[in-house]
Amino acid sequence: MISDQDRKRAERSFKQEERARDGRKAISEYEVQARATRAKTERLKALRLAKEAEARTDEPPAKPTVRRTRRRVSMPVKEANDDR
Repeated sequence: MISDQDRKRAERSFKQEERARDGRKAISEYEVQARATRAKTERLKALRLAKEAEARTDEPPAKPTVRRTRRRVSMPVKEANDDR
């Protein structure tokens, strides 16, 4: 039979190996996400630069015309007593 000490030592060793595997897995997942983020950033930067270059080559947009509304001059309201 296996003694308690041997079993505890084996469990400790197993847990240590398991943590090491989990750590390696976490690192690889992190690296995959980092690569995906960098690729996405590069793609978005290229799109932004292309859009900015296109905007520079196009003619500037016409200035919007501002319609000014006339101000109405308000007439004083006659009160009922003023009719006399």
